[in-house]
Amino acid sequence: MPDTAQQRASTRRITHQTGRFTRDTAGSQSLERGLALLRAFRVGTSSLTNAELAARTGLPRPTVSRLARSLVDAGFLRYDVNDRAYRLAPVVLSLADAFHQSSRAPEIALPLMRKVAEAGKVNVGLAVGDQLEMVYLASIRHSRDSVSRTRRVVPGSRVPMELTAIGLSWLAAQPPGVREDMLEGIAARQGEAWAGMRARVLRSIAQAQRLGYCTAAYQPGHLLAVGAAFRGPDQQLYGLNISFPHTEDQRSRDNARHAAGLLRLVADIQAAWRRAAA
Repeated sequence: MPDTAQQRASTRRITHQTGRFTRDTAGSQSLERGLALLRAFRVGTSSLTNAELAARTGLPRPTVSRLARSLVDAGFLRYDVNDRAYRLAPVVLSLADAFHQSSRAPEIALPLMRKVAEAGKVNVGLAVGDQLEMVYLASIRHSRDSVSRTRRVVPGSRVPMELTAIGLSWLAAQPPGVREDMLEGIAARQGEAWAGMRARVLRSIAQAQRLGYCTAAYQPGHLLAVGAAFRGPDQQLYGLNISFPHTEDQRSRDNARHAAGLLRLVADIQAAWRRAAA
């Protein structure tokens, strides 16, 4: 049998080769469940009761109660006596600030994104994957359509991978084993709807792998989007998209034009990141 040092080296090598974090030791199920409670809080939700947390996470209410108590004790949640519900504690904002300060990538990309958005009157977004969703790091919105004017997309906004160009391109860039696991998770989340969307998702992934970008209509009848995924100087995989209003008779032309602009923007951002790192 290999010794412990050899086992550690092996799992680290697997992680490097596959892009999937791998360790021989088991993780903590209690910690994972506790973090699931924190994930249940989204924009528009100021507080959640035990029953609401249980419904959003699928965890039994006694388990939710026990985990929430630990999160309150640790300072990640606070209990609102008047609402009889839990709220996020200020430490969460500190974590968000620490994340923001840990990478200059969005800061360097923003001026280039803004230039494209202003010139083309389009929306441009930069995001990273989190489980089965994309989390926006930056978003510039200059499209004049009604959806873009009313829909709030800011750092921290989340969108489903399987429905968006930015998410589908990010999926396409994953190692095969990782992508298959994620698709299984998406299928479970979509339930019966998955049968009707599976072929479209796989076509978009194949398109991204073949052309370097894919297209999607996250807001059917309003907005089309083109998305691409690429590595940053920190080896993080990023997703980038351009979304724009369209008319059906101009759809192919608009997709091609904005796809070309998207790929130029990817190259410009990567060049700017390299210059900043030099």
